[in-house]
Amino acid sequence: MHVYVERISKRRIWVYEKLFNGLSITEYTMSLFTPFNIIAGLILIIGFPFIVIRYAQGLASVTNASDVYPWGLFISYGLLCGVPFASTGFLMATAYYLFGLKEYRPLVRLGILTGFLGYFFAVVFLLVDLGRPWRLPYPMFVSLGPASVLFLVAWHVALYLSTQFVEFCPSIFEWLGAERCRRWAMKVTIGATIFGVILSTLHQSALGALFLLMPGKVHPLWYSTYLPVFFFISSIFGGLSVMILVSTLCRRFLRNKTDSHFTENLDGLILGLGKAASVVLFAYYSLKLVGVAHGNQWELLVTTPYGSLFLTELIFFVFLPCLLYAYGVKLRNVGIVQFTSVLTMIGVVFNRFNVSLIGFNWNLPHREIPEWKEFVIAITIITIGVLLFRWIVNRMPVLRKLPVYSRPLKFKEEILEKVKPSYIRRVYGTVQYMNETIRNWKGA
Repeated sequence: MHVYVERISKRRIWVYEKLFNGLSITEYTMSLFTPFNIIAGLILIIGFPFIVIRYAQGLASVTNASDVYPWGLFISYGLLCGVPFASTGFLMATAYYLFGLKEYRPLVRLGILTGFLGYFFAVVFLLVDLGRPWRLPYPMFVSLGPASVLFLVAWHVALYLSTQFVEFCPSIFEWLGAERCRRWAMKVTIGATIFGVILSTLHQSALGALFLLMPGKVHPLWYSTYLPVFFFISSIFGGLSVMILVSTLCRRFLRNKTDSHFTENLDGLILGLGKAASVVLFAYYSLKLVGVAHGNQWELLVTTPYGSLFLTELIFFVFLPCLLYAYGVKLRNVGIVQFTSVLTMIGVVFNRFNVSLIGFNWNLPHREIPEWKEFVIAITIITIGVLLFRWIVNRMPVLRKLPVYSRPLKFKEEILEKVKPSYIRRVYGTVQYMNETIRNWKGA
């Protein structure tokens, strides 16, 4: 009897420690009454009824969508913007695990968590738009459509969402104190990262390929055979910008959950991310001009109102951020880089809206304006995402330095020797050779 009572007591202590941060239920409840939580609660109270109305009365009850304009805010923002913003996971995991940029270790788990939640809530937006979530497995397992781009995107997003969960498992197992499971999760990290890079490259570009099926509906200034490339490249600088913004907000509002290694090195890491974003933005800017030249659409820049929108997007949300990132890095001014990250994210949203809303069915006499209820539902879903993100960071080792384990430095190589098939080892060896070449080039 005494052993049973002691076991129950230990479980209760474990629950209080893991779920309530060591506080009693009363203390934890009182700690929730903060200005941010009160505002978030009000948003949820207002927004949840509209989500219920959407599922009870159909999509027409909350949107202005029609057969002519089938995509509203849920797709144009929730999916087409959420997916590129969620590229933080594969960017940071690739930089750290494959390219050997060890200085970015403090941002790896933060990037993976941000990416995982970004993809998860992109799927939530999709389910709100589609309805009938219980039929989600049908196009993937029952009624297959292997010739469809959406079939490709659905499978890639589902697989990559699972992959990012596996990549984040070490944090979960450390939080739970499951050392054996943590070691297993660490062993599959390299393979999961390589698999994730392949999936991300394909589905980011596949979102652009979706619009290749609509040459008469997308405005010629945004329609291009390079659309898959544009979507993929924009996801890179979009993800880098999100990483800058999220890490800045974490240091500002979640400082008590960070360690000195994160806070002291963050400015240098932000400058490094800004430098990379500047280079990618310049490449994107050049390719956008190539796309206009390839379609010979120069006259549309000055003869139609859409030309002004295109030039606004290209100059103020691509070329200007490119210069600002470079200027901020040159002056080592973190504030400029942080401001530019917000400007760049607005540019990604503006581009996706131009492709899927403003420039879609451009030759029709009327335009679709998203209903205010769509904005309420979108803000509600974003609020849920922020609350979930904060809940995880407040409990799991995301912003804190990893514990020091007694594993040898060649732990990664030992894992790769056990991984099959052997092409994964060859890919990793190629990446290591590229790293050495880059280091030698920098030292020359």
